[in-house]
Amino acid sequence: MRDSIIRFFVENTKYRIKNKIAVRRWLLDAIVQENRTLGYINIILCTDDYLHDLNQKYLSHDTFTDIITFDFTEKDLLVGEIFISIDRVKENADIYRVKVKDELHRVIIHGVLHLCGSMDKSRKDKKLMTDKENYYLLKRPEKLIVTT
Repeated sequence: MRDSIIRFFVENTKYRIKNKIAVRRWLLDAIVQENRTLGYINIILCTDDYLHDLNQKYLSHDTFTDIITFDFTEKDLLVGEIFISIDRVKENADIYRVKVKDELHRVIIHGVLHLCGSMDKSRKDKKLMTDKENYYLLKRPEKLIVTT
C-alpha cells in the first residue's frame, strides 16, 4: 500500500531517529508478526512538558508519562500516533540501569504493540506485553536510533 509508512518527528528536543529505514523494517516486521496491516504511524519524540500537556488535554491526567499512544485504527488498518517523552525515557533508563537507546526502543515497540491491540492494564496483560517487548527487542537491528 502506497500510504503505508512510519514517520518520525520531534518537538522541542535534540534527539533524532537515526537509521530510519532499519527502524521502519524492525517495526513493520513486528506489525506483520502481530497479524496487522500498517496504514501509518507517526512517532513523535518530545519533552516532558509537551507530553504532560497532551496528557492533561486529551486524557485528563495530570501526570508525567513516557508514552501516549493515540490509536486511530480503522477496521484492520493500523493507524496511530505515538508520543514519547525523551526526558522520561532518560530518567527510566537511569532507574532501570539500561542505555537510553535501549529504553527508547522498548518504549517505541510498546507503543506499536498498543496499536496492534496489546493491553497492559491487568497484571496478566502487562506480563504478556513485557514478554512481547522483550521478544521484539531481541529482533531489532544492532545500531538503530538515538543521536543528539
